[in-house]
Amino acid sequence: MPAGFDPNFSFNEQLWYYYSTNRGKIRSRYNDLTRKFLAYNDGEENPHAFLRKPQFEALEMYVFVKEFMNNKQVYEMFDDWRHRRDHFSDASYYSIGKGGQIRLFDAPTEKQTDTLFKQMKKYRESYPNYIYALTMGLGKTILMATCIFYEFLLAKKYPRDKRFCHNALVFAPDKTVLQSLREIMTFDKTKVVPPEYARVLDSNIKFHFLDEAGTILHTIDDSDFNIIISNTQKIIVKKKRKESTPTETLFAGTGSLLSAVYGADNDDDDAWDDTTLMDNQRFKKLCRLPQLGVYVDEAHHLFGADLEKQIRSSGANKTSLRDTINLLAENTSIVACYNYTGTPYVKNQLLPEVVYAYGLRESIWNGFLKDADPIGFENVKNEEFLTAVVRTFWERYGGKTYEGLNPKLAIYASGVEEAATEVKPVLEKILADLGIPASRILLNVGDAKYTKNDDIRDFNNLDVPSSEGNEKQFIILVEKGKEGWNCRSLFGVALFRSPKSKIFVLQATMRCLRAITDERLTAAVFLSKENYDTLDDELHKNFNMEIKDIKNPSKDDRHKYQVRVLPPPRTITLKRVWHEYTLHEKEYSEPVDFKLADADFSKYASIMYERDSLALDTSVKEKNIDHFKENMRYSEFSLAGEVARYLNISCILAARILRESVDGIDTVLEAVNRYNAVLDDYIIPAVFHALFDVTSELKTEDKELVLLHEPKDAGYYEFSAKDDLVLTNRYPGFKPEEIAKSFHADTYCFDSKPEKECFMQYITSGKVAEVYFTGMFTSNQGDLSVHYYDPESGRIRQYYPDFLAKMTDGSYQLIEVKGDNKIDDTVVKAKQTAAEEMAVASGIKYLMYAGSQIMSSHILDDSESVYPRTISCQQS
Repeated sequence: MPAGFDPNFSFNEQLWYYYSTNRGKIRSRYNDLTRKFLAYNDGEENPHAFLRKPQFEALEMYVFVKEFMNNKQVYEMFDDWRHRRDHFSDASYYSIGKGGQIRLFDAPTEKQTDTLFKQMKKYRESYPNYIYALTMGLGKTILMATCIFYEFLLAKKYPRDKRFCHNALVFAPDKTVLQSLREIMTFDKTKVVPPEYARVLDSNIKFHFLDEAGTILHTIDDSDFNIIISNTQKIIVKKKRKESTPTETLFAGTGSLLSAVYGADNDDDDAWDDTTLMDNQRFKKLCRLPQLGVYVDEAHHLFGADLEKQIRSSGANKTSLRDTINLLAENTSIVACYNYTGTPYVKNQLLPEVVYAYGLRESIWNGFLKDADPIGFENVKNEEFLTAVVRTFWERYGGKTYEGLNPKLAIYASGVEEAATEVKPVLEKILADLGIPASRILLNVGDAKYTKNDDIRDFNNLDVPSSEGNEKQFIILVEKGKEGWNCRSLFGVALFRSPKSKIFVLQATMRCLRAITDERLTAAVFLSKENYDTLDDELHKNFNMEIKDIKNPSKDDRHKYQVRVLPPPRTITLKRVWHEYTLHEKEYSEPVDFKLADADFSKYASIMYERDSLALDTSVKEKNIDHFKENMRYSEFSLAGEVARYLNISCILAARILRESVDGIDTVLEAVNRYNAVLDDYIIPAVFHALFDVTSELKTEDKELVLLHEPKDAGYYEFSAKDDLVLTNRYPGFKPEEIAKSFHADTYCFDSKPEKECFMQYITSGKVAEVYFTGMFTSNQGDLSVHYYDPESGRIRQYYPDFLAKMTDGSYQLIEVKGDNKIDDTVVKAKQTAAEEMAVASGIKYLMYAGSQIMSSHILDDSESVYPRTISCQQS
């Protein structure tokens, strides 16, 4: 590794850090439809949101790259970031480290960023190319479908916006995964799309599933909203077997995705040879579809070195997936290529075009996958290995069920005959010794001689409760380890003989990691010593981790804690507060001032940034390119009609208001025709307020809230915390009467020392009858939350106060602890305003303490320590 290079640097982490720290401001600039779409899938705003956290974060990054970064190529975004330019001009002085630590911007070094930029730029494609890396089991297919639905909704509303895809081509690497992609067709769209918009999609989307060779693609030329699902063999160009005419010759593609990763530096490596290519009917039809988005599922196809073969070809055949996409790009308009893969690494090096990654390690630690217990066996024979495996598996999982499903063990054989004539008889003998019927065995080896139709049916029903498939617990397989086989009730994998492909060890191992129930569970992986070492090596290559990392969830002092609910349920009755608005019509009485003369239209301007030379240290020039915009041109009559339609008023009245306005109709038309957004931002609101008044009335109702619910399908919640910020109901420093004041859960995991100090002061004070730490429980865990308007995102969100205390005088306090630097934050102020409104209506106190005040004073004895102010009310 060259001096000064940081091996842990990844640009996708910097992108996510920039986005997450500026999320509210960024989302406020999106289209309104986009904000609604994100809010529907945001668990903080919609408790019933379907997407899991990694899926939603990937969706956020997908939208961020498209609507905020305008589909820039990764190398362009990286260049802006490293030079603190454009969007990053005032937000990139710090970068985020691998362990979540903030570092000064001088790491990575300028030399490293310069080298990375040159690699990214050299191996770029002619179209934007992005990689979204989510570990197996996190739902990449659903994420892909959600992204396509978002594209089509925005394309329908903004048909002229070139950023959005009007058609989608979904590539699968092989037949197994192709079948799993049928979920895009059958998936209930309302899980990720608001129902009113899902109906729009249903009436417009046309699916084309190419599962057979020779299938004709029946798309209408120049049509929109087609989703074509195929594997590469159904689309890929093929060699011609006859001499080509000049008009039949296809032009060559360019570039490779991974030459930088593998260190190739031969400019001639990507040159096309003289072999001509023939496109088929499907390829020609695709070339006639506008604004095509290409989606590559399981983009790695195989892990490790095989990724290079799939995405890039170095030989003369030029029939790789990448070359097919490049040929499509030459013949039609490709908006971008979106690659979805299980790993962002190849040979332990990060792929250059990753924009979001959620790794195997994080997925296990955060409960999105099962944990794994790899067990290696050395110097044992086949029968001994199998006996140890089955007995260990049965001791751990025998007699248990998970969501009505029996736990299953997959046993891999090296060939069909070995599976049927060696493994199966030995397995039957072992099961007989344990008193387990042989009917629990399922043999699926891909040979009709041994595997019948009933066996295939049972294999497909392994995860179906009360089915015959669910009764099968010992599954003998041959090479059934690749993508596309999903079995949540799989709790064990046994692989003794070394397979032909080393990556198969990793693939087979990961089959048993899919999560089941909300409880964090552990699967067992049984391997020969050789396969154990292979697994360690493949984890290192593909996930930049080792076997020991699976069992070592942190390099800092944070540990997992199991938090159990303690009876009885604690409740409090508070007022639910909302506003009812009434619209009152009024007579148009005086000219409307749209205030266009003093308006700042710079935010609407289209700017081109140009640098004269990359080789020379020249400055970046800005140029207005508004003339490239495709604005609607309004006349006096059409503008009046648009205002009348929007506000449901008379066209004659709308025309009169525009004509009599202070600005004058000519000024109004000039501004609106220059920037159509002026109509929505200035004209419509001003006309509305000239004709209508809005009054609001505060409404309240009593609501009994449960502070903490029992977890569903699990005995405990799981949290991560630093050891010195954890207190339990067995803490020896508390007196019995103090413990009786608190602990609706047996363990409290605080986020900061001021939070812990606040709790310590309250629980030991004679003024306090009860105190509960509520800030750690969010979402559906507890009911105590405050709805507030987020001024940055423009959405209604939920906020969870830190503490609820009942004082000895019978009054209640709702308490929030904030860092000194956050007290005046606009979002914190919004939370405070909403909480105070609820507190006043409920007759309780809302207190906000600054962290420094808690650490330096006795807050219950010193009223001056409350910052910035205390709301005091009588208990109702």
